[in-house]
Amino acid sequence: MRLVFVVFVCSLSIFISACSSKVKPWEKGILAQKNMQLGGGDAMMKKVNEHVFTSKEGSFGGGGIGGGGCGCN
Repeated sequence: MRLVFVVFVCSLSIFISACSSKVKPWEKGILAQKNMQLGGGDAMMKKVNEHVFTSKEGSFGGGGIGGGGCGCN
């Protein structure tokens, strides 16, 4: 039982430490590229994802920078 607890604590600490890195200002430009966004920058994949989202949510739009149409920009 103690071994399971030790393994759990070690794996949890590794998991938490992996998520604690900060994104440097010069790395943000790389992460903002089209191929790093959902759909990979592929226009056809973006259309398919938008269609699936529209079908599931029953709404259209809201994928851009502005608000979703509720007026709470």
